Amino acid sequence: LEYLLRHSDAGTLIFSRGYKDSNYLDMVYKLCPELYVNMPGRLNCKKLPVLKNLVYIGEGPGAGLFSWGDMLALGEGIADGELAARQSSLKPDDVINIHYTTGVTGFPKGVMLTHRNLVRNAASIGQCMHLGPDDRLCIAVPLFNTFGSVLGTLTCVASAAAMVMLESFNPVKVLETVEKEKCTALHGVPTMFITELEVQEKKRFDISSLRTGIMSGAPCPPELIKAVVEKMGMQGIVVTYGQAEASPGITMTRTDEPLQVRLHTVGKALEGVEVKIVDPATGQELPPGSQGEICARGYNIMKGYYKMPEATAAAIDEDGWLHTGDLGVLDKNGYLRVTGRIKDLIIRGGENIYPREIEEFLRTHPQVKDVQVVGVPSEKYGEEVMAFVQLKDGADVSAEEIRKYCVGKIARYKIPAYIHFVDSYPTTASGKVQKFKLRELGIKVLAAKREMPGTA
Repeated sequence: LEYLLRHSDAGTLIFSRGYKDSNYLDMVYKLCPELYVNMPGRLNCKKLPVLKNLVYIGEGPGAGLFSWGDMLALGEGIADGELAARQSSLKPDDVINIHYTTGVTGFPKGVMLTHRNLVRNAASIGQCMHLGPDDRLCIAVPLFNTFGSVLGTLTCVASAAAMVMLESFNPVKVLETVEKEKCTALHGVPTMFITELEVQEKKRFDISSLRTGIMSGAPCPPELIKAVVEKMGMQGIVVTYGQAEASPGITMTRTDEPLQVRLHTVGKALEGVEVKIVDPATGQELPPGSQGEICARGYNIMKGYYKMPEATAAAIDEDGWLHTGDLGVLDKNGYLRVTGRIKDLIIRGGENIYPREIEEFLRTHPQVKDVQVVGVPSEKYGEEVMAFVQLKDGADVSAEEIRKYCVGKIARYKIPAYIHFVDSYPTTASGKVQKFKLRELGIKVLAAKREMPGTA
Protein backbone atom coordinates (compact mmCIF):
# COMPACT_ATOMS: atom_id res chain seq x y z
CA LEU A 1 0.00 0.00 0.00
CA GLU A 2 2.84 2.38 0.86
CA TYR A 3 4.56 1.69 -2.48
CA LEU A 4 1.38 2.20 -4.51
CA LEU A 5 0.39 5.42 -2.74
CA ARG A 6 3.87 6.89 -3.11
CA HIS A 7 4.39 5.80 -6.70
CA SER A 8 0.94 6.91 -7.89
CA ASP A 9 1.23 10.38 -6.28
CA ALA A 10 -2.22 9.80 -4.83
CA GLY A 11 -3.59 12.84 -2.98
CA THR A 12 -6.72 11.09 -1.72
CA LEU A 13 -7.40 7.59 -0.39
CA ILE A 14 -10.96 6.28 0.01
CA PHE A 15 -11.23 3.07 2.00
CA SER A 16 -13.44 0.88 4.21
CA ARG A 17 -12.57 -0.82 7.49
CA GLY A 18 -11.21 -3.90 5.78
CA TYR A 19 -11.96 -7.18 4.08
CA LYS A 20 -11.70 -10.70 5.52
CA ASP A 21 -8.47 -10.75 7.59
CA SER A 22 -7.15 -7.40 6.28
CA ASN A 23 -7.75 -4.36 8.51
CA TYR A 24 -7.38 -1.28 6.28
CA LEU A 25 -7.98 1.12 9.15
CA ASP A 26 -4.99 -0.27 11.08
CA MET A 27 -2.84 -0.19 7.93
CA VAL A 28 -3.59 3.50 7.35
CA TYR A 29 -2.72 4.54 10.91
CA LYS A 30 0.50 2.49 10.82
CA LEU A 31 1.53 4.17 7.56
CA CYS A 32 0.57 7.66 8.73
CA PRO A 33 0.57 8.00 12.54
CA GLU A 34 0.49 11.77 11.91
CA LEU A 35 -3.27 11.31 11.37
CA TYR A 36 -3.70 11.33 15.14
CA VAL A 37 -2.56 14.97 15.33
CA ASN A 38 -3.59 16.32 11.89
CA MET A 39 -6.95 17.78 10.87
CA PRO A 40 -8.90 16.01 8.07
CA GLY A 41 -7.64 17.24 4.69
CA ARG A 42 -4.41 18.56 6.19
CA LEU A 43 -2.37 15.39 6.57
CA ASN A 44 1.38 15.92 6.68
CA CYS A 45 2.68 12.35 6.42
CA LYS A 46 6.46 11.86 6.39
CA LYS A 47 6.27 8.64 4.35
CA LEU A 48 3.61 9.94 1.95
CA PRO A 49 4.00 13.72 1.51
CA VAL A 50 1.51 13.96 -1.41
CA LEU A 51 -1.33 12.21 0.44
CA LYS A 52 -3.62 14.76 2.09
CA ASN A 53 -7.20 13.44 2.17
CA LEU A 54 -8.32 10.13 3.66
CA VAL A 55 -12.01 9.30 3.34
CA TYR A 56 -13.35 6.47 5.48
CA ILE A 57 -16.50 4.55 4.54
CA GLY A 58 -17.83 3.23 7.85
CA GLU A 59 -18.99 4.17 11.31
CA GLY A 60 -16.88 6.57 13.36
CA PRO A 61 -14.09 7.56 10.99
CA GLY A 62 -11.52 8.39 13.67
CA ALA A 63 -8.76 10.97 13.96
CA GLY A 64 -7.63 12.80 10.83
CA LEU A 65 -10.18 11.14 8.53
CA PHE A 66 -13.12 12.45 6.52
CA SER A 67 -16.30 10.38 6.64
CA TRP A 68 -18.17 9.62 3.42
CA GLY A 69 -20.81 12.10 4.56
CA ASP A 70 -18.14 14.76 5.10
CA MET A 71 -16.95 14.35 1.53
CA LEU A 72 -20.45 14.66 0.10
CA ALA A 73 -20.98 17.78 2.20
CA LEU A 74 -17.79 19.34 0.79
CA GLY A 75 -19.29 18.93 -2.68
CA GLU A 76 -22.21 21.16 -1.77
CA GLY A 77 -19.84 24.13 -1.70
CA ILE A 78 -18.84 23.67 -5.35
CA ALA A 79 -20.74 25.97 -7.72
CA ASP A 80 -22.47 24.37 -10.74
CA GLY A 81 -20.41 26.54 -13.07
CA GLU A 82 -17.16 25.38 -11.48
CA LEU A 83 -18.23 21.74 -11.83
CA ALA A 84 -19.23 22.26 -15.49
CA ALA A 85 -15.89 23.91 -16.22
CA ARG A 86 -14.00 20.99 -14.71
CA GLN A 87 -16.10 18.49 -16.69
CA SER A 88 -15.60 20.33 -19.97
CA SER A 89 -11.82 20.41 -19.41
CA LEU A 90 -11.61 16.61 -19.72
CA LYS A 91 -10.54 14.99 -22.99
CA PRO A 92 -11.15 11.42 -24.28
CA ASP A 93 -7.42 10.69 -24.24
CA ASP A 94 -6.86 11.87 -20.66
CA VAL A 95 -5.77 9.15 -18.23
CA ILE A 96 -8.71 8.17 -16.02
CA ASN A 97 -7.31 5.02 -14.40
CA ILE A 98 -3.88 3.85 -13.29
CA HIS A 99 -4.14 0.10 -12.91
CA TYR A 100 -1.23 -1.51 -11.09
CA THR A 101 0.03 -4.81 -12.38
CA THR A 102 3.14 -6.89 -11.75
CA GLY A 103 5.69 -6.85 -14.55
CA VAL A 104 8.88 -8.69 -15.36
CA THR A 105 10.88 -6.71 -12.80
CA GLY A 106 8.67 -7.93 -9.98
CA PHE A 107 7.71 -4.34 -9.09
CA PRO A 108 4.12 -3.14 -9.62
CA LYS A 109 3.77 -0.94 -12.70
CA GLY A 110 1.04 1.66 -13.13
CA VAL A 111 -0.82 1.03 -16.40
CA MET A 112 -2.17 4.40 -17.59
CA LEU A 113 -5.57 3.91 -19.24
CA THR A 114 -7.65 6.67 -20.84
CA HIS A 115 -11.38 7.32 -21.15
CA ARG A 116 -11.18 6.21 -24.80
CA ASN A 117 -9.25 3.04 -23.92
CA LEU A 118 -11.79 1.88 -21.38
CA VAL A 119 -15.13 3.07 -22.75
CA ARG A 120 -14.55 1.82 -26.29
CA ASN A 121 -13.20 -1.51 -25.04
CA ALA A 122 -16.22 -1.99 -22.79
CA ALA A 123 -18.59 -1.16 -25.66
CA SER A 124 -16.83 -3.69 -27.88
CA ILE A 125 -17.06 -6.38 -25.20
CA GLY A 126 -20.80 -5.78 -24.88
CA GLN A 127 -21.30 -6.02 -28.64
CA CYS A 128 -19.53 -9.40 -28.77
CA MET A 129 -21.94 -10.67 -26.08
CA HIS A 130 -25.00 -8.98 -27.67
CA LEU A 131 -25.56 -7.39 -24.27
CA GLY A 132 -28.44 -4.93 -23.97
CA PRO A 133 -31.11 -3.34 -21.71
CA ASP A 134 -32.86 -6.67 -21.17
CA ASP A 135 -29.72 -8.29 -19.73
CA ARG A 136 -28.73 -8.68 -16.10
CA LEU A 137 -25.05 -9.48 -15.48
CA CYS A 138 -24.05 -11.21 -12.23
CA ILE A 139 -20.64 -9.80 -11.28
CA ALA A 140 -18.77 -11.92 -8.75
CA VAL A 141 -15.26 -11.24 -10.08
CA PRO A 142 -13.07 -8.70 -8.20
CA LEU A 143 -13.61 -5.06 -9.07
CA PHE A 144 -9.91 -4.25 -8.49
CA ASN A 145 -9.19 -6.27 -11.63
CA THR A 146 -10.07 -5.14 -15.16
CA PHE A 147 -12.23 -8.27 -15.42
CA GLY A 148 -14.63 -6.74 -12.91
CA SER A 149 -14.13 -3.04 -13.56
CA VAL A 150 -14.19 -3.11 -17.39
CA LEU A 151 -15.61 -6.44 -18.61
CA GLY A 152 -18.08 -6.21 -15.73
CA THR A 153 -19.34 -2.80 -14.56
CA LEU A 154 -18.27 -0.58 -17.48
CA THR A 155 -19.54 -3.06 -20.08
CA CYS A 156 -22.94 -2.90 -18.36
CA VAL A 157 -22.88 0.90 -18.48
CA ALA A 158 -21.92 0.89 -22.17
CA SER A 159 -24.65 -1.67 -22.96
CA ALA A 160 -27.39 -0.31 -20.65
CA ALA A 161 -27.49 -3.70 -18.90
CA ALA A 162 -28.22 -4.21 -15.19
CA MET A 163 -25.40 -4.99 -12.78
CA VAL A 164 -26.08 -7.60 -10.10
CA MET A 165 -23.24 -7.25 -7.61
CA LEU A 166 -21.75 -9.71 -5.14
CA GLU A 167 -19.28 -8.48 -2.53
CA SER A 168 -17.17 -11.63 -2.85
CA PHE A 169 -17.25 -14.93 -4.68
CA ASN A 170 -19.14 -17.85 -3.20
CA PRO A 171 -20.48 -20.46 -5.64
CA VAL A 172 -23.70 -21.06 -3.69
CA LYS A 173 -24.42 -17.32 -3.40
CA VAL A 174 -23.70 -16.86 -7.11
CA LEU A 175 -26.20 -19.53 -8.13
CA GLU A 176 -28.75 -18.28 -5.60
CA THR A 177 -28.36 -14.76 -6.99
CA VAL A 178 -28.68 -15.89 -10.61
CA GLU A 179 -31.88 -17.74 -9.70
CA LYS A 180 -33.38 -14.91 -7.62
CA GLU A 181 -32.45 -12.03 -9.96
CA LYS A 182 -33.02 -13.99 -13.22
CA CYS A 183 -29.53 -13.07 -14.44
CA THR A 184 -28.91 -13.57 -18.15
CA ALA A 185 -25.11 -13.32 -17.95
CA LEU A 186 -22.39 -14.49 -15.58
CA HIS A 187 -18.65 -13.77 -15.54
CA GLY A 188 -15.93 -15.84 -13.93
CA VAL A 189 -12.45 -17.31 -14.08
CA PRO A 190 -12.33 -21.05 -14.82
CA THR A 191 -12.02 -21.96 -11.13
CA MET A 192 -15.27 -20.16 -10.36
CA PHE A 193 -17.16 -22.07 -13.03
CA ILE A 194 -15.67 -25.37 -11.79
CA THR A 195 -17.00 -24.80 -8.26
CA GLU A 196 -20.36 -23.56 -9.56
CA LEU A 197 -20.73 -26.76 -11.60
CA GLU A 198 -19.91 -28.82 -8.49
CA VAL A 199 -22.60 -27.02 -6.47
CA GLN A 200 -25.15 -27.28 -9.29
CA GLU A 201 -24.60 -31.06 -9.41
CA LYS A 202 -25.53 -31.38 -5.73
CA LYS A 203 -28.34 -28.84 -5.51
CA ARG A 204 -30.23 -27.75 -8.58
CA PHE A 205 -30.76 -24.01 -8.84
CA ASP A 206 -33.04 -22.57 -11.51
CA ILE A 207 -30.45 -20.81 -13.67
CA SER A 208 -32.38 -21.24 -16.91
CA SER A 209 -32.28 -17.45 -17.43
CA LEU A 210 -28.54 -17.59 -18.24
CA ARG A 211 -27.49 -17.28 -21.86
CA THR A 212 -24.01 -15.70 -21.94
CA GLY A 213 -21.03 -14.58 -19.89
CA ILE A 214 -17.26 -14.36 -20.07
CA MET A 215 -14.78 -17.01 -18.96
CA SER A 216 -11.33 -15.46 -18.73
CA GLY A 217 -8.40 -14.68 -16.44
CA ALA A 218 -6.66 -18.04 -16.92
CA PRO A 219 -6.43 -20.78 -19.57
CA CYS A 220 -9.97 -21.98 -20.29
CA PRO A 221 -10.10 -25.78 -20.80
CA PRO A 222 -12.42 -26.77 -23.71
CA GLU A 223 -14.13 -29.43 -21.58
CA LEU A 224 -14.98 -26.83 -18.94
CA ILE A 225 -16.50 -24.47 -21.50
CA LYS A 226 -18.50 -27.39 -22.90
CA ALA A 227 -19.75 -28.32 -19.42
CA VAL A 228 -20.86 -24.74 -18.76
CA VAL A 229 -22.82 -24.79 -22.02
CA GLU A 230 -24.44 -28.16 -21.32
CA LYS A 231 -25.02 -28.00 -17.56
CA MET A 232 -25.50 -24.28 -16.93
CA GLY A 233 -27.33 -23.49 -20.15
CA MET A 234 -24.90 -20.74 -21.15
CA GLN A 235 -25.15 -21.34 -24.89
CA GLY A 236 -23.50 -17.98 -25.58
CA ILE A 237 -20.49 -18.34 -23.26
CA VAL A 238 -17.49 -16.42 -24.66
CA VAL A 239 -13.78 -16.05 -23.92
CA THR A 240 -11.84 -12.78 -23.81
CA TYR A 241 -8.04 -12.59 -24.11
CA GLY A 242 -6.04 -9.58 -23.09
CA GLN A 243 -4.18 -7.82 -20.30
CA ALA A 244 -4.43 -4.60 -18.32
CA GLU A 245 -2.08 -2.88 -20.77
CA ALA A 246 -4.77 -3.38 -23.45
CA SER A 247 -7.74 -2.05 -21.44
CA PRO A 248 -7.91 -5.20 -21.21
CA GLY A 249 -9.58 -6.88 -24.26
CA ILE A 250 -7.51 -7.78 -27.32
CA THR A 251 -9.42 -10.70 -28.85
CA MET A 252 -12.75 -12.29 -28.06
CA THR A 253 -15.06 -15.01 -29.25
CA ARG A 254 -18.63 -14.00 -30.14
CA THR A 255 -21.88 -15.49 -28.87
CA ASP A 256 -23.03 -16.38 -32.39
CA GLU A 257 -19.85 -18.23 -33.39
CA PRO A 258 -19.76 -22.06 -33.62
CA LEU A 259 -19.04 -23.76 -30.30
CA GLN A 260 -15.87 -25.37 -31.70
CA VAL A 261 -14.44 -21.90 -32.29
CA ARG A 262 -15.26 -20.88 -28.73
CA LEU A 263 -13.80 -24.11 -27.34
CA HIS A 264 -10.42 -23.98 -29.02
CA THR A 265 -9.59 -20.30 -29.65
CA VAL A 266 -9.77 -16.96 -27.86
CA GLY A 267 -11.48 -15.45 -30.88
CA LYS A 268 -10.61 -12.67 -33.29
CA ALA A 269 -9.30 -9.18 -32.63
CA LEU A 270 -11.88 -6.72 -31.31
CA GLU A 271 -13.03 -4.00 -33.71
CA GLY A 272 -10.33 -1.33 -33.96
CA VAL A 273 -7.60 -3.67 -32.71
CA GLU A 274 -4.83 -5.33 -34.73
CA VAL A 275 -3.11 -8.57 -33.72
CA LYS A 276 0.04 -10.16 -35.10
CA ILE A 277 2.50 -12.90 -34.15
CA VAL A 278 6.22 -12.11 -34.12
CA ASP A 279 9.43 -14.00 -33.57
CA PRO A 280 10.36 -13.16 -29.95
CA ALA A 281 14.05 -13.06 -30.87
CA THR A 282 13.91 -10.91 -34.02
CA GLY A 283 10.58 -9.11 -33.83
CA GLN A 284 9.77 -10.17 -37.39
CA GLU A 285 6.11 -10.94 -38.16
CA LEU A 286 5.42 -14.64 -38.65
CA PRO A 287 2.99 -16.25 -41.14
CA PRO A 288 -0.36 -17.80 -40.07
CA GLY A 289 0.04 -21.06 -38.16
CA SER A 290 3.39 -20.09 -36.61
CA GLN A 291 3.94 -19.83 -32.87
CA GLY A 292 5.43 -16.61 -31.57
CA GLU A 293 4.82 -13.62 -29.31
CA ILE A 294 1.35 -12.07 -29.44
CA CYS A 295 1.45 -8.34 -30.26
CA ALA A 296 -1.48 -5.91 -30.38
CA ARG A 297 -2.07 -2.38 -31.63
CA GLY A 298 -5.08 -0.06 -31.56
CA TYR A 299 -7.18 2.37 -29.53
CA ASN A 300 -7.01 0.02 -26.53
CA ILE A 301 -3.26 0.19 -25.89
CA MET A 302 -2.25 2.03 -22.71
CA LYS A 303 -0.53 5.41 -22.75
CA GLY A 304 2.33 3.75 -20.92
CA TYR A 305 3.51 2.86 -17.42
CA TYR A 306 3.30 5.79 -14.99
CA LYS A 307 6.76 7.29 -14.37
CA MET A 308 8.43 4.28 -16.02
CA PRO A 309 9.54 5.37 -19.53
CA GLU A 310 12.05 2.54 -19.94
CA ALA A 311 9.46 -0.12 -19.05
CA THR A 312 7.02 1.56 -21.45
CA ALA A 313 9.55 1.48 -24.28
CA ALA A 314 10.19 -2.19 -23.59
CA ALA A 315 6.48 -3.00 -23.79
CA ILE A 316 5.39 -0.79 -26.73
CA ASP A 317 7.61 -0.54 -29.79
CA GLU A 318 8.11 2.49 -32.05
CA ASP A 319 5.23 1.42 -34.31
CA GLY A 320 2.77 1.27 -31.41
CA TRP A 321 2.68 -2.52 -31.02
CA LEU A 322 2.22 -3.83 -27.48
CA HIS A 323 4.39 -6.89 -26.89
CA THR A 324 2.31 -9.05 -24.54
CA GLY A 325 4.93 -11.57 -23.48
CA ASP A 326 2.44 -14.33 -24.33
CA LEU A 327 2.93 -17.01 -26.97
CA GLY A 328 0.23 -17.80 -29.50
CA VAL A 329 -0.75 -18.97 -32.96
CA LEU A 330 -2.93 -16.96 -35.35
CA ASP A 331 -4.72 -18.95 -38.06
CA LYS A 332 -5.44 -17.79 -41.61
CA ASN A 333 -8.95 -16.66 -40.57
CA GLY A 334 -7.65 -14.43 -37.79
CA TYR A 335 -8.53 -16.68 -34.85
CA LEU A 336 -6.00 -16.67 -32.02
CA ARG A 337 -4.92 -19.61 -29.89
CA VAL A 338 -2.81 -18.84 -26.80
CA THR A 339 -0.12 -21.49 -26.33
CA GLY A 340 1.94 -20.28 -23.40
CA ARG A 341 3.82 -17.37 -21.84
CA ILE A 342 7.28 -16.02 -22.30
CA LYS A 343 7.06 -14.42 -18.88
CA ASP A 344 7.49 -16.37 -15.66
CA LEU A 345 4.10 -15.11 -14.51
CA ILE A 346 1.95 -17.74 -12.79
CA ILE A 347 -1.82 -17.40 -13.20
CA ARG A 348 -3.66 -19.26 -10.45
CA GLY A 349 -7.44 -19.08 -10.68
CA GLY A 350 -7.25 -15.70 -12.41
CA GLU A 351 -4.79 -14.23 -9.89
CA ASN A 352 -1.43 -13.08 -11.25
CA ILE A 353 1.51 -14.32 -9.17
CA TYR A 354 5.08 -13.23 -9.77
CA PRO A 355 7.62 -15.86 -8.55
CA ARG A 356 10.21 -13.31 -7.48
CA GLU A 357 8.02 -11.97 -4.66
CA ILE A 358 7.54 -15.45 -3.19
CA GLU A 359 11.20 -16.36 -3.68
CA GLU A 360 12.41 -13.24 -1.90
CA PHE A 361 10.04 -13.85 0.99
CA LEU A 362 10.92 -17.53 1.42
CA ARG A 363 14.60 -16.65 1.45
CA THR A 364 13.96 -14.81 4.73
CA HIS A 365 13.28 -18.17 6.40
CA PRO A 366 16.28 -18.84 8.68
CA GLN A 367 16.79 -22.40 7.36
CA VAL A 368 16.33 -21.69 3.63
CA LYS A 369 19.42 -21.33 1.48
CA ASP A 370 17.74 -20.61 -1.84
CA VAL A 371 14.40 -21.06 -3.56
CA GLN A 372 13.03 -21.07 -7.09
CA VAL A 373 9.29 -20.84 -7.78
CA VAL A 374 7.46 -22.04 -10.89
CA GLY A 375 3.89 -22.70 -11.93
CA VAL A 376 2.75 -26.28 -12.49
CA PRO A 377 -0.50 -27.38 -14.17
CA SER A 378 -3.63 -27.66 -12.03
CA GLU A 379 -7.02 -28.95 -13.17
CA LYS A 380 -8.82 -26.68 -10.72
CA TYR A 381 -6.82 -23.45 -10.84
CA GLY A 382 -5.08 -23.62 -14.20
CA GLU A 383 -1.75 -23.37 -12.39
CA GLU A 384 -0.46 -23.88 -8.85
CA VAL A 385 2.63 -22.51 -7.16
CA MET A 386 5.50 -24.96 -6.65
CA ALA A 387 8.64 -24.02 -4.73
CA PHE A 388 11.97 -25.81 -5.16
CA VAL A 389 13.80 -25.19 -1.90
CA GLN A 390 17.47 -25.58 -1.01
CA LEU A 391 18.06 -25.80 2.73
CA LYS A 392 21.13 -24.62 4.59
CA ASP A 393 23.61 -27.24 5.75
CA GLY A 394 22.28 -29.08 8.77
CA ALA A 395 18.82 -27.56 8.44
CA ASP A 396 15.81 -29.69 9.27
CA VAL A 397 12.45 -28.23 8.27
CA SER A 398 9.32 -29.73 6.69
CA ALA A 399 7.23 -28.44 3.82
CA GLU A 400 4.33 -27.85 6.21
CA GLU A 401 6.52 -25.73 8.51
CA ILE A 402 7.54 -23.57 5.54
CA ARG A 403 3.87 -23.09 4.59
CA LYS A 404 3.04 -22.06 8.18
CA TYR A 405 5.86 -19.50 7.95
CA CYS A 406 4.00 -17.91 5.03
CA VAL A 407 0.59 -17.61 6.71
CA GLY A 408 -0.32 -14.00 7.47
CA LYS A 409 2.82 -12.68 5.76
CA ILE A 410 2.00 -13.20 2.07
CA ALA A 411 -1.38 -13.55 0.36
CA ARG A 412 -2.93 -16.99 0.79
CA TYR A 413 -3.08 -17.70 -2.93
CA LYS A 414 0.68 -17.08 -3.17
CA ILE A 415 1.58 -19.73 -0.58
CA PRO A 416 3.14 -22.67 -2.47
CA ALA A 417 0.77 -25.59 -2.86
CA TYR A 418 3.79 -27.84 -3.43
CA ILE A 419 7.24 -27.68 -1.88
CA HIS A 420 10.05 -29.90 -3.14
CA PHE A 421 13.50 -29.97 -1.53
CA VAL A 422 16.52 -30.09 -3.87
CA ASP A 423 20.30 -29.90 -3.59
CA SER A 424 20.85 -27.93 -6.80
CA TYR A 425 19.10 -26.32 -9.77
CA PRO A 426 19.52 -26.90 -13.51
CA THR A 427 21.43 -23.93 -14.91
CA THR A 428 22.83 -22.56 -18.15
CA ALA A 429 26.55 -22.20 -18.78
CA SER A 430 26.33 -18.67 -17.43
CA GLY A 431 24.71 -19.90 -14.22
CA LYS A 432 21.14 -18.79 -14.94
CA VAL A 433 18.52 -21.13 -13.47
CA GLN A 434 16.49 -22.90 -16.18
CA LYS A 435 12.98 -22.61 -14.82
CA PHE A 436 11.41 -24.54 -17.68
CA LYS A 437 13.40 -27.59 -16.53
CA LEU A 438 12.19 -27.07 -12.96
CA ARG A 439 8.62 -26.98 -14.25
CA GLU A 440 9.21 -30.27 -16.08
CA LEU A 441 10.69 -31.78 -12.91
CA GLY A 442 7.72 -30.56 -10.89
CA ILE A 443 5.26 -32.22 -13.25
CA LYS A 444 7.18 -35.51 -12.96
CA VAL A 445 7.39 -35.28 -9.15
CA LEU A 446 3.65 -34.64 -8.81
CA ALA A 447 2.78 -37.42 -11.28
CA ALA A 448 4.91 -39.88 -9.28
CA LYS A 449 3.21 -38.88 -6.03
CA ARG A 450 -0.25 -39.39 -7.48
CA GLU A 451 0.67 -42.94 -8.52
CA MET A 452 1.53 -43.82 -4.92
CA PRO A 453 -1.41 -44.87 -2.69
CA GLY A 454 -2.46 -42.29 -0.14
CA THR A 455 -0.70 -39.36 -1.82
CA ALA A 456 -2.06 -36.25 -3.51
